[in-house]
Amino acid sequence: MHQQPIRRRALLALAGASALPALAGPADDWPNKPVKVIVSLPPGSGADTIARFLAPRLQQRFGQPFVVENRTGANSFIAAQFVARAPADGYTLFWASNSPMTTNLVSFKQLPYDPIADFTPLAVAARFPMVFVVPAASPLHSMADLTAHLRAGGGKVPFGSGTATYRLAIEQYHLQAGVAGTHVPYKGTSAAVMGLAAGDVAYSLAEISAVVPLIKGGRLRALAVTSRQRLRELPEVPTMAEAGIPGHEVHAWVGGFFPARTDSAIVAKVAKAVLEVVRSPEGMAYITSLGGIPSPMGPKELGAFQESEVAQLRAVAARVGMEQE
Repeated sequence: MHQQPIRRRALLALAGASALPALAGPADDWPNKPVKVIVSLPPGSGADTIARFLAPRLQQRFGQPFVVENRTGANSFIAAQFVARAPADGYTLFWASNSPMTTNLVSFKQLPYDPIADFTPLAVAARFPMVFVVPAASPLHSMADLTAHLRAGGGKVPFGSGTATYRLAIEQYHLQAGVAGTHVPYKGTSAAVMGLAAGDVAYSLAEISAVVPLIKGGRLRALAVTSRQRLRELPEVPTMAEAGIPGHEVHAWVGGFFPARTDSAIVAKVAKAVLEVVRSPEGMAYITSLGGIPSPMGPKELGAFQESEVAQLRAVAARVGMEQE
């Protein structure tokens, strides 16, 4: 099923090669005006903070402002559709999380944009590990405890998630451990973790920055992190592999995309600049300070990674019978 987007992207690349003179000016004239950087999430989110970190450094590199605009709401449809419909001239850039670029393709029956065909991959800057958490008063102290509790619960133990990204990551754990729970949807990650802290559900999963304050504040307990290595912020918390669930390595991530058919030379110039910033000591320190993992990835790698993640998410959704909205 996931081969269809791959064919579309390949065909678009070929079509774009012949249409470039009509769609974009010569790359050596770019940029000659400000570049819009569209973010689908609110100020303070991982995508927003990294976009605002990159913007002045790209301006310094290219001599034109990179202006961050937050176009939030509607499951990132508003921002994604705006960029998808923008001219492919290099002056509109989507700085996105994985939700609009992979998860939405699995979660919704109809999208007003195509995350694969409507965009040209640019670069990934960072990944953000997730944390399995339970209320601080829970009798569960490990993933082994949680797995045993779910087996005894016969699929009726409630778990919360604020987005489809987190639900699918939890369902992946269910599949690997041979257990199930009852999903309780929340409108956003903040609502989900607060509901968990109140004891309305038994367990949840969220990106590190959303749960560390509640863990440090004594309202949540961390059971495991989904990164390959333990986290500096939670050094006592085991990885999923250490907790007995090998292969469960999932992250939220943020990266950039231009509209489809953007001049490949422009894409290459911007990708090179973004990756240089991410790989710099300053860039690595900044991403790490947010709880992220610097993850420089260029256009080809991002395109392949995006398509692979869509296929993986589709497989999980199909196995657990997750209905599309």
